[in-house]
Amino acid sequence: QVQLVQSGGGLVQPGGSLTLSCRASGRTFTDYAMGWFRQAPGKEREFVAGVSGNTDNTNYADSVKARFTVGRDNPQRTVYLYMNNLIPEDTAIYFCAAGQAPLTFTVYTSERSYQYWGQGAQVTVSS
Repeated sequence: QVQLVQSGGGLVQPGGSLTLSCRASGRTFTDYAMGWFRQAPGKEREFVAGVSGNTDNTNYADSVKARFTVGRDNPQRTVYLYMNNLIPEDTAIYFCAAGQAPLTFTVYTSERSYQYWGQGAQVTVSS
């Protein structure tokens, strides 16, 4: 079992920045690829960013490339989502997720690959 506890989120003006954190407990952290997803009102959950267990590889949705950065601190068992130049379309509930990865350089983009999920954090971008 892996438990994920998120922190961060809130209300920010367009063009602003916000950081989300997700701390894991349970099994060996580096055995898991980590991802961030979001779900806007009336829409399906979508992939935002992912990072491999060894931190070498990352992947981003086209809509957030060059604005969001995923970070991972393995000794602290924590993954971060640094969000810059936020726009109203980024408004959503954001979820972190952990997916077991036999190869430490694996990054998953499908939510079906993730077994464990954080509780979610609301991000609202509005003036």
